[in-house]
Amino acid sequence: MTMTTDVAQTLEGRVTEATAKVAVMGMGYVGLPLALALVERGCDVQTIDVSPEKVRAVNAGRSYIRDIPAEVVQDCLATGRLRATTDASVLVDADVIFVCVPTPFTLQKEPDTSYIRDAARQIAAHLRVGQLIILRSTSYPGTTEEIVRPILESTGLEVGRDIFLAFAPERVDPGNTRFTADEVPIVVGGCDPASTGIAERFLERLTKQVIPVSSPAAAEMTKLLENVFRNVNIALVNQVAQLCDRMGLDVWEITSAAATKPYGFMAFSPGIVGGHCIPVDPYYLAWKAREYDFHMDFIELAARVNEEMPFYIVNRLAAALHDSSPHNGRERILVLGVAFKRDVDDARYSPAVKVIELLGRRKMDVVFHDPYVPEIHVNGDRVLSQPLTRELIQSADCVLILTDHSCVDYEAIVDDASMVFDTRNATRRVSSGREKITKL
Repeated sequence: MTMTTDVAQTLEGRVTEATAKVAVMGMGYVGLPLALALVERGCDVQTIDVSPEKVRAVNAGRSYIRDIPAEVVQDCLATGRLRATTDASVLVDADVIFVCVPTPFTLQKEPDTSYIRDAARQIAAHLRVGQLIILRSTSYPGTTEEIVRPILESTGLEVGRDIFLAFAPERVDPGNTRFTADEVPIVVGGCDPASTGIAERFLERLTKQVIPVSSPAAAEMTKLLENVFRNVNIALVNQVAQLCDRMGLDVWEITSAAATKPYGFMAFSPGIVGGHCIPVDPYYLAWKAREYDFHMDFIELAARVNEEMPFYIVNRLAAALHDSSPHNGRERILVLGVAFKRDVDDARYSPAVKVIELLGRRKMDVVFHDPYVPEIHVNGDRVLSQPLTRELIQSADCVLILTDHSCVDYEAIVDDASMVFDTRNATRRVSSGREKITKL
């Protein structure tokens, strides 16, 4: 029996018998839900984050993510199987290590893999024989093999013999209550058959279906395809929306009518695109493609179309204000919703911030209300959410709906507002006062 078989079989045995200890690096929107799900399935989980505030919150039973009730954190703590720390030395005790760190891009739209590199170095500093490392952070095809693997193997331990390495992309959809975590299949690709097999066996604890693919790069490409697909289709409907505006047509009526076709069409809504994946991933893929002398013109065009939507919205708003009535002095705009999507508390890469910046450039006074986002930073300045009162609504020349949170009473908004510019069709069920409403 070879050493490879011995190490792999020992680790697979711990996975199968549910005695494998787990570490989750990164306690954000991906890492914390993963850690809690693992605890609920009987795993002993150590979470690690560079933020002392997050560590203190978890250890005190508090949740800083809206989708996760504090009671869930408290129940997991009560089992004695959940701990949080900033000390990476606990990695040495883990049999399975998940990496759930940010993957932003630079101002030049190039991948920033510094968080992945830092995590890999921390793992390498505490690496031992018989560990499985699973990268979950979205990145370009080749990240696992080209960045993580060399750092781990610089210790002298070999992937596939002494340690095991795989990529299994996160498929978190914040605010989506339609699908539970165990209903969403997990895709996984290992650097070798043993890595894929052990990772597949472990991930079966989290979901009803695990989809193994041939390599980490195949899994990485799968994740990018999923997100680029959405970005391209949103760009298509955004261009249709602009054409409909020129033709005097209602894009919302048209997309709703098209959605009645039972085959060959998937409904996407126009509007601004934000979040930590959809606007980022096309640039990751386009950047990697250039290494192969291949240019993703179609994907980059879609990304540009979506990036131009804040400018289009501001231009439409300015025209609507001008057409409604003359204004003396600076127009006052109330922005409703700055989270990147409905019913979440996440404003990362939110295009609402860009819209507010552009309104400021036009010398408009802008305030915002978001029930889930207490503050944002605009041009380096901290801006606080304002309480949504009748006085605030009535004081605005226009209420600009950028995020359609379901808890907002849009009928009351329209009733109190002098003008509403609705970029999300949030007012579709409002019957009175429709003459006040301008839709995207």
